[in-house]
Amino acid sequence: MISGNVPKHLVVGARTGFLNGLRRREYEWQRIAATFNMGAVSEQLVDIGAAPMPKESKGGMTIQDFIEREMTLKPTDWDITVWISHNAVKDDQTGDLDRRVRASGENFQKHLNARVFTALNAGDGTTFGLAYDGQDFFDSDHVDAGADYSTAQDNEGALVLDLNNFETSLVAAQKFRDDQGQFTSFNYDLIVVSPELQREAANIAENPQDYATANRAVNPFASGLDFIVAPEMDATAYILIASNESHKPMIVGMKEQPNLQHAWFDPDQPEGGYFFFKFYARYEVVYGDWRLAYQGNT
Repeated sequence: MISGNVPKHLVVGARTGFLNGLRRREYEWQRIAATFNMGAVSEQLVDIGAAPMPKESKGGMTIQDFIEREMTLKPTDWDITVWISHNAVKDDQTGDLDRRVRASGENFQKHLNARVFTALNAGDGTTFGLAYDGQDFFDSDHVDAGADYSTAQDNEGALVLDLNNFETSLVAAQKFRDDQGQFTSFNYDLIVVSPELQREAANIAENPQDYATANRAVNPFASGLDFIVAPEMDATAYILIASNESHKPMIVGMKEQPNLQHAWFDPDQPEGGYFFFKFYARYEVVYGDWRLAYQGNT
């Protein structure tokens, strides 16, 4: 609600500055999370799982089924409220308001970015919930209920990051099977690391030679791998991500995009009163398909 006692030029300036801040740059969370626009207060996300593979047809057709995977998504309410005094407006200091609202727009994006990577780093079912199969997102016994393939699968490693251990983690991820028992063939093209592991990640992703040996052996991962440094990650943690698939390992449920929700004037505040501007959004982060992420170490 926009109060009538707030000058229109301030409202327009607040809204424009906020949107400019919101769109100022793209953040890394968009590489590992898909946005789902919510139409209700609570959404039941349903995925039908993997499609069956062809089977030899002997005297007719072979009926094969899909499974359903479900999880509940509920948004959380978030807001930032900023102000500018009546005296500042009269003294033509509205640039101060512009700086504040731009920072508010940027901070919504920063908050989303931090929340996605904090959830990715946690992966334990305590803070951000469980994966669709009822297990921690990173766990040693993932099984799809009712699936043709019922062997437990593990996306939780415990190896210190170096070139050899990265290869071991990558091979483990490449062995994942879908609920039909077929290899997923996902391309794990991204590694998310803590700042402490940036040098190691850069050598793995960008050094064309095997830096762990003196024989100038080729580093086969340098041409197809990128890395993200996220301060939300624990010091020894690294996670392999298949970032270019049709799905993402993380989901951002967006019920209400960040926006200027309310503007009003309070004459009882100092400096002639305050013009308040409340920016508001409703969103939350949940886990997608665990096969799209492999935790090399915590």
